[in-house]
Amino acid sequence: MDRFYLLAPALVILAIFAIGFVAYWVLCATGRAPDLGEVKHNQVFGPFSSRLLAWLLGPIERLLVGRVSPNAVTAMSLGFCALTGVAVGFGDLPRACWLVAIAGFLDILDGRIARGTNQQTAAGALFDSVSDRWGELFVFGGYAWLLHDSAWLLAVIAAYGGSMMVSYTRARAEALGVALAIGVMQRAERIVLVAVGTFVAAWFADAAIETPILGVTMVACATLSTSTACSRWFKAYRILAAREAPAPAAIVPLKARPLAEVRGPRSEVPSSQTSAKVATTGA
Repeated sequence: MDRFYLLAPALVILAIFAIGFVAYWVLCATGRAPDLGEVKHNQVFGPFSSRLLAWLLGPIERLLVGRVSPNAVTAMSLGFCALTGVAVGFGDLPRACWLVAIAGFLDILDGRIARGTNQQTAAGALFDSVSDRWGELFVFGGYAWLLHDSAWLLAVIAAYGGSMMVSYTRARAEALGVALAIGVMQRAERIVLVAVGTFVAAWFADAAIETPILGVTMVACATLSTSTACSRWFKAYRILAAREAPAPAAIVPLKARPLAEVRGPRSEVPSSQTSAKVATTGA
């Protein structure tokens, strides 16, 4: 029962999302879809899911606009990631599953607030990107501490490494002029996967089951993140290689020459020799 109360915030989040899904679907089906402006989406969570989440977070966004800067929201997201890592490290999975969910929601809000208030800056983008990487380090660090006595520690290390390479490959490619936004395991998908795996492990509340569930979650994160990082790597390499490939040499057609010039001059045979040939042939 105590664990149920600890999971109550996560259950409330799930209930709000389920009710919101039905309400938003009805609005879209009846032609009354809310005007949400520009909403970014990725390969897995398409336009519908992204706009649904933006609609659900709309009241919080309107509450924060003009009162809190985007960088402050980013800092709050980083703080919740740190709290997630601490909770996981101490084995408090019920709190960890809703802490990481809140961190993910704040990570969405900072960008929307920045765009909505025209506060998009290079410094803010740097702060956001670096904070995301530190946040993932805190979260995976907590799982590494929790699973350090088992072989699943290797899965956590692989998950963190794959996650970092997804972000690094995109950043390096974009620095070279190649835009990359492909892959099934970007930051949003990693947050959802880790949150769901943690929730399932916390629901069973059995150490013999918790560890394998968390381990399988880390294996899935590692496999999909590595696949995403490699697909970005290969795509960026092909694009850059195609840009740098030397242009094929132009084929210059040969100028047509007269047939007589190609065959060369005809050799003339003296008339005396011709007569002799004819006489010989006749004999």
